[in-house]
Amino acid sequence: MTLNYIWIGFFLVDFVVAILNFVISGDTVTFKAIIDSTFSASKMAVMDIALPLTGIMTLWLGLMNIGEKAGAVGVLSKIVGPFFSKLFPEIPKNHPASGQLLMNFSANMLGLDNAATPLGLKAMNSLQELNPNKDTASNAQIMFLAINTSGLTVIPVAILAQRAIMGAANPTDIFIPLLIATYCSTLAAIIFVGIKQKINLFNKVILGWILGITASLAGLTIYLSTLPEEQMKIVSSVASNGILLLIICGFIAGGLYKRINVYEAFIDGAKDGFKTTIKIVPYLVGMLVAIAVFRASGAMDYLIDGIAWCVAGVGLNTDFVAALPTAIMKPLSGSGARAMMVESMATYGADSFVGRLSCIFQGSTDTTFYIVALYFGSVGIKRTRYAVQAGLLTDLVGAIAAILVAYLFFH
Repeated sequence: MTLNYIWIGFFLVDFVVAILNFVISGDTVTFKAIIDSTFSASKMAVMDIALPLTGIMTLWLGLMNIGEKAGAVGVLSKIVGPFFSKLFPEIPKNHPASGQLLMNFSANMLGLDNAATPLGLKAMNSLQELNPNKDTASNAQIMFLAINTSGLTVIPVAILAQRAIMGAANPTDIFIPLLIATYCSTLAAIIFVGIKQKINLFNKVILGWILGITASLAGLTIYLSTLPEEQMKIVSSVASNGILLLIICGFIAGGLYKRINVYEAFIDGAKDGFKTTIKIVPYLVGMLVAIAVFRASGAMDYLIDGIAWCVAGVGLNTDFVAALPTAIMKPLSGSGARAMMVESMATYGADSFVGRLSCIFQGSTDTTFYIVALYFGSVGIKRTRYAVQAGLLTDLVGAIAAILVAYLFFH
């Protein structure tokens, strides 16, 4: 599935829905809403995403260059080398890409979005250097993207804070269900891509790492769940920002130890920040406009109504359907899904089943189409192979897991 077909599909669906609205009810407002959404989405892609990202990219690519020259990234590569050599067999032993991948995954797990994005783009660029077909996604790039779209986050501070703002009696009560759901989506990503790439997932190294990560997450989950709400926020914030500060100081200290010119190394790496951001602007504009018109046309509403009708038709409980807009919007737009989550809590209550499920949906996966456009666009990948299918599968598994754990914990 290439981005070409996805992009065309969005516009065809929007056009058909707009025409149907006009034929059935004489509605002409939809046409204006669609056109307005194209302008607002293209502006958002540049002003709200690309421009702020330029500064962040400049900072972190500069720091990453210091880390590489100081040998810090190489040390990380050796640590995760045995695991990544099985999961990413295309990456040579002790290649810097392994360390970059680990740093990106770690930043995502800690909820450090501003740091995770430039680290991920740097890792994708390193994988592109190893890619023999520059316009086609490699196996390693697909595995990397699939794990990213699974959205594994250990400390969902933003969601917990939003629940507190919306008046939840216990904002952290969705913490364990959310971790279960997002971990299920990550395992689904590894298993699906591993099978497609004929990776031996029962290899003792892969199993050992997965079981070790599972045990660590379980231990952290149990510990954090025992803390009072305010203390949990403090621990989460200190841990996240402390680790980030430790990385920055460690890179600079390593550079001084290796006697490199730290400032020059920073400037050399930072120069790539602006270049990378310029590359991704067309991809962001194209994808975000397609998503915006899909929402403005009313196609989202028809989709939700259709799902509700099907669920009711087979006699299943439909309480979860009201929260589905968040799950459906999440692969398309992170800000859109966040708005849906807040809307659900405002309408049904932060402590309602729908309000809690919306929060679990928000944290269980990441924005697939945005990540595809951002990461593949940064290196000029046009043929995505099965990367989008992998991302959408993780979204589906994450959504199903979220529904099941919500019923288990809150219904």
